[in-house]
Amino acid sequence: MESNQNIKTWTPATIVMVLLIVAGTAVAMNRMIFGLGASTNLNDAFPWGFWLGLDVLGGVAMAAGGFIIACAVYLFNWKKYRPIVRPAILTAFLGYLMAVVALFLDIGHPFRLWHPSIMWQYQSVMWVVAMHVIFYTTTLALEFSPMLFERLGWEKARQTVGRIMVGAVIFGVMLSTLHQSSLGAVFLIAPSKMSPLWWDTKLPFHFLVSAVAMGLSMVSFETALSQKYFGHKVDKEIITGLARGSLIVLSFYFCLKMYQLFVVASPAMAFDGSVEGNMYLLEMLIGVIIPIGFLLVKRYRNNLSIVFSINIMVIVGVILNRLNVCLFSMESYTSWRGITYTPSWQEFVVSLGIVSVGVFLYKMSAKHLPLFSH
Repeated sequence: MESNQNIKTWTPATIVMVLLIVAGTAVAMNRMIFGLGASTNLNDAFPWGFWLGLDVLGGVAMAAGGFIIACAVYLFNWKKYRPIVRPAILTAFLGYLMAVVALFLDIGHPFRLWHPSIMWQYQSVMWVVAMHVIFYTTTLALEFSPMLFERLGWEKARQTVGRIMVGAVIFGVMLSTLHQSSLGAVFLIAPSKMSPLWWDTKLPFHFLVSAVAMGLSMVSFETALSQKYFGHKVDKEIITGLARGSLIVLSFYFCLKMYQLFVVASPAMAFDGSVEGNMYLLEMLIGVIIPIGFLLVKRYRNNLSIVFSINIMVIVGVILNRLNVCLFSMESYTSWRGITYTPSWQEFVVSLGIVSVGVFLYKMSAKHLPLFSH
């Protein structure tokens, strides 16, 4: 197989990405040499900052589209979505790799990242999260491997993976479902710190449902970009089908959030002018209410430009949710004690660098691998 000559390696956007990767690598080296204190504004009250909220919690949520589309194609045999199954799996694989890199930089002793694999702590939610990341990243690598084997001409290896693909997808769906919810379970230990606008015993379920919504939007988003920049033409019905799925999931998620607001918290908390209230309203408007309003109208669901904008809003909304859970939900608790946290410029640079690596690897895969093979 030859590389796709229609995709140019060096473009202005690619050059910007490479510069961001270089800058992010420089800051990452500074963190590795001089520690977290030299490159972040993290403290004992905020040991999990911007990196965790965006790169780990957000990156893993972005990857949810992989298990959704793989399940639809390999388990339910929805052949309509076969043209986007490989891009969806690649997006998920890259999302988890980005999360692993962010975890490596975020934890205090990065070279102990492998410890959970041999030091099992059955009663620790953090251990469960770590094992899910290890197993599911390995599973995604297996699901991604046929593209690499085709490129190398290793037909027997590709056929061998093809025989176990259904089993791998089933295992991956179970792992991803557990992992998305277990990330929310991590925050169940902080009921006294987090605002009731987010904290609830159902928080793991909230994380799972919102990740599904983001996964569908992320797949639709990257499919639209692939059509425009990589020439990967897909049936319009695929995009509209993903939009219908997003409407169903977002509607269910809206019901969950309303139950949270009226039963666990209070509507007054959302409109009291506090940081928590304002961030909650921003998250709901951008990521849930406005997208549902547009998706309810059929002609908007069939308009690819409008669906593209809705996808962006859902992605931003779920990222806001993760940042709210990780940071802003504890604003009253920390400010009352005189503790503050503002991400340093180096945290932003590293995050941009990690995202740029993911986008660059996706582009290189589109150019050199049979990514868009049906």
